[in-house]
Amino acid sequence: MNYFLKANKNLLTYSLIILIFIPIFGFNFLISFVGNILLILFLITLLLLVLVFMGFNSYKSKINTCSNCGAISLGLSETCMNCGADLENIKKKNELDKKPSESTIDVKAEEIK
Repeated sequence: MNYFLKANKNLLTYSLIILIFIPIFGFNFLISFVGNILLILFLITLLLLVLVFMGFNSYKSKINTCSNCGAISLGLSETCMNCGADLENIKKKNELDKKPSESTIDVKAEEIK
């Protein structure tokens, strides 16, 4: 037994240090480590959701609807694949045909007695 203690003096010393310091500092380290991992997982999930939302909005903005036949296209072509109508002119015409009175709300003030 005496030979074992002499040969493994460093192992015994480090084992005692670990047995003393782990109960004092180990639980705090373990809790903070697990908390940081959970925080990273939450932030990565949030980042992915934001990227999916931005991609969906980008995809949604490229969708055109033909006013002649109602066909939906992804905005890759200038003409409707169903009826052949010019989608660029229809889009510009729809933007120019809107009157300001159609997009504003007329509010009348009334006196309450």
